[in-house]
Amino acid sequence: MSATESTTGIAAVTQAAKSARGLPPVHLWNPAHCGDIDIVIRADGVWMHEDSPIGRAELVRLFSTVLRLDPDGYHLVTPGEKLKISVEDLPFRAVAMTREGDDLVFTTDVGDEVRAGPDNAITVETDPATGEPAPRVHVRRGLEARIVRSVFYDLVEMAEERDGQLAVSSGGVWFPLGPPGAGLA
Repeated sequence: MSATESTTGIAAVTQAAKSARGLPPVHLWNPAHCGDIDIVIRADGVWMHEDSPIGRAELVRLFSTVLRLDPDGYHLVTPGEKLKISVEDLPFRAVAMTREGDDLVFTTDVGDEVRAGPDNAITVETDPATGEPAPRVHVRRGLEARIVRSVFYDLVEMAEERDGQLAVSSGGVWFPLGPPGAGLA
């Protein structure tokens, strides 16, 4: 490909992510929508392309840095292209958590570190049919991570009862996890 030719598809996404230092400003980019790309982020966090897992963690990380949530769904965005992908649940999974002082810091399956607080809330929805909690933490610009079961158990273990709810504090904010009688205590 010559220097004057445009890079498209996965190559464009990879090129844009590689050239960026830190997280690229995808919220500032407004390229034309170029269609859908056969990438699915499964509920278990596995990124698939054309029904095959993307085995290179570095490539998944690159794609995750150019992921954006728009009103019509999730997209991989470069300065020149916008490609819609499918996400079965949430795009990331919070797979580890540490306490740093009064803050809870989550690590996602793509290597992001998220400090829970006013800008990165922990929320827990409960499935009305099963009663199963579905915890999440905000990562960046509307993108969220599903908190995996083992990390959620750690949260419940450190929780305090406040106003009839188990809750954890981080960044000066209390986040309710659910009532103690809902199998959380």
